[in-house]
Amino acid sequence: MKAKPTHAERLRRIYEQLASAYGPQHWWPAETPFEVILGAYLTQNTSWKSVERSLANLRAAGALTLSGLRSIALEDLKILIRPTGFHTRKGPALKAFVAMLDEEFGGSLGLLAAAPTATLRRRLLALPGVGRETADAILLYALNHAIPVADEYLRRIAARHGLLTSSPGRKGYESLASLTLQAFAPDPTANHARIFNEFHALIVAVGKAHCGRTAHCAGCPLAADLDLVLAPARQTKKKGRRGPVTDISAPFQKSPLTNAGPPRYR
Repeated sequence: MKAKPTHAERLRRIYEQLASAYGPQHWWPAETPFEVILGAYLTQNTSWKSVERSLANLRAAGALTLSGLRSIALEDLKILIRPTGFHTRKGPALKAFVAMLDEEFGGSLGLLAAAPTATLRRRLLALPGVGRETADAILLYALNHAIPVADEYLRRIAARHGLLTSSPGRKGYESLASLTLQAFAPDPTANHARIFNEFHALIVAVGKAHCGRTAHCAGCPLAADLDLVLAPARQTKKKGRRGPVTDISAPFQKSPLTNAGPPRYR
């Protein structure tokens, strides 16, 4: 009898199915590592279109570089990033990041990237306005550290596909990140940063198309995996026995995770 695939094996298979369906995603949409960092802050609780407007404002003002952001007055910065909302919080947060970079890493993103992942993650999380998702997005996309980003779309997919039962919040986030690490553990370590980058981008792609607050499963490339969850429930119902039935259409409450990356979760 064929062994039932583990949750990690199924998640690895989900990655392969999405890669086949959508192809390379070429993330993060930015020209420089510093622009990635700005985007990771600005995209919190807003749409990527709003982020693009703020980035365009910063570019026009010459503040889309480290030296530019360092020199711009805080009040002027708040005005430039107003399209993303929460500008009174995001402005000081961006200034705090630059201050940390200058004081502790000589203003060098290269020195920042050279720090050990665990140490750097703790330092980023200690900054104002940085949650786990934002910190991990900066680590992965701007600094090329092999750390997975466990966003809201991944949480929805994992819950609906029966891969994880953890509740939202810190424990749920870390459980998702751990499951992702397990899924790609057989791959060469040198490839992990590239794989985590592509995996997160693909999850966002399918999340936007099919896994919003209400699932839209028609045409989803992950339909075959979902059958692994629904088939036992159908068999139980057919036999007239009581058992848990997965309601894939039920809305999921938004996780209180700090949003990072181009999506705004719907």
